[in-house]
Amino acid sequence: MLGLRRAFAALLPQAGLPPAAAMSTLLISQERYAWLRELGLQEENPGVYNGSWGGRGQVVTTYCPANNEPIASVRQGNLEDYEETVKKAKEAWKVWADIPAPKRGEIVRQIGDALRQKIKVLGSLVSLEMGKIFVEGVGEVQEYVDVCDYAVGLSRMIGGPILPSERPGHALIEQWNPVGLVGVITAFNFPVAVYGWNSAIAMICGNACLWKGAPTTSLVSVAVTKIIAKVLEDNKLPGAICSLVCGGADIGTAMARDERMDLLSFTGSTKVGKQVALMVQERFGRSLLELGGNNAIIVFEDADLNLVIPSALFAAVGTAGQRCTTARRLFLHESIHDEVVAKLAKAYAQVRIGDPWDSDTLYGPLHTKEAVKMFLDAVEQAKQQGGSVVCGGKVINRPGNYVEPTIVTGLPHNAPIVHTETFAPILYVLKFKEEEEVFAWNNEVKQGLSSSIFTKDLGRIFHWLGPKGSDCGIVNVNIPTSGAEIGGAFGGEKHTGGGRESGSDSWKLYMRRSTCTINYSKDLPLAQGIKFQ
Repeated sequence: MLGLRRAFAALLPQAGLPPAAAMSTLLISQERYAWLRELGLQEENPGVYNGSWGGRGQVVTTYCPANNEPIASVRQGNLEDYEETVKKAKEAWKVWADIPAPKRGEIVRQIGDALRQKIKVLGSLVSLEMGKIFVEGVGEVQEYVDVCDYAVGLSRMIGGPILPSERPGHALIEQWNPVGLVGVITAFNFPVAVYGWNSAIAMICGNACLWKGAPTTSLVSVAVTKIIAKVLEDNKLPGAICSLVCGGADIGTAMARDERMDLLSFTGSTKVGKQVALMVQERFGRSLLELGGNNAIIVFEDADLNLVIPSALFAAVGTAGQRCTTARRLFLHESIHDEVVAKLAKAYAQVRIGDPWDSDTLYGPLHTKEAVKMFLDAVEQAKQQGGSVVCGGKVINRPGNYVEPTIVTGLPHNAPIVHTETFAPILYVLKFKEEEEVFAWNNEVKQGLSSSIFTKDLGRIFHWLGPKGSDCGIVNVNIPTSGAEIGGAFGGEKHTGGGRESGSDSWKLYMRRSTCTINYSKDLPLAQGIKFQ
């Protein structure tokens, strides 16, 4: 691991080194990045896997957000590659579906173990290509490992009930079967974990998967698929059980419109998710949507500020504000508003900004240059709408896509910019007086992903959890909006899409249910006592 740290320390251009020299080659070609080859990566990587590797589409280069230097390239798939991969995945499903669920769980267990063996180097790639800090990159791979462990146990538990029949000599049961082929489209911000949530559960349910990751994190998609492919191949199973087609909007559109795609799981923006939902619904297909979040933390006058400050800091600043569960609105009771803002601004000033791979860094870059522009535009709009920038609001003068974590006060709860999800570290701090009004303000945005209150009042807590409380899919008390555990169902309501992934009974979305009545008698009684003779 020390070797990796030393390699990472050299990622930014060295002092005195001309920029042209620093950019003269791909990072993977430089000796200090030799660790990338431990993941099977090379200068140009095939971006299609369906039992064999290939790709006949455009060659796309991915860049390190911490310095905007090119890492390596991936040859994407075209529509012909997609068509070939779907056919192979459908054939592979015929093999996979016949394997008993606990045996499928054993394969998923092996995938989890293979990920464990590569957890640090794969986490390092996430840090390098996505831009999140190293501990978060490793944590994301750990999340996939944890879901694999969860899925292994689930493989011996899934199933439906035996129901009491009103007819003598009859059995009434629920039978659950896999849907078939599950398409998984993931976003840049969690390039490993979201695929893991979907694929591990989908696999033990008996489905094949076809993955299209974000083009800007294509190297992560290739590296993860190589790990899974080896497990499948070592077990003499068709590699197309877990297929990959790297590509752009043409591949995503094909997946949404393809009737052979029995379930399409999409993670991304609400704008694109709506387009996906319409295309899938047009063919009466199934979709699982994980879209935007405009998440709020509400702090009452009785809150423990020793919990509030670190929670708000992590929720708003973690992953540079690029989680779907990032806190974007902070409602403070008017009696503690000024005190909390002062303490939070002090905490912001102590956030260690630096290279994502540095163990001391808490805050890294935004993913792209376009994200920096969106950040600046949002700050300007906040000012125009009456907001005051308490801290941050500027681009940091260093290589890469770094911006200052930002706190804005003085805006009304319904300001247009407050109701806009900006995927950046901007926290809008708002005053409130009464419980009823602030619960309504929490719910007035279009998204409904994550929410949290800080209070010691039990009555208020259960009001918050109840039918007139938060309308979000994740409703927390005295913890941040981000950092969900895998054991619960993850997802949200309204414009967040309504999908659920990971734990609880999310597995049901990857299966189809049949109600089965079995007559084991020699008579033919009809339900509801009907006589038809």
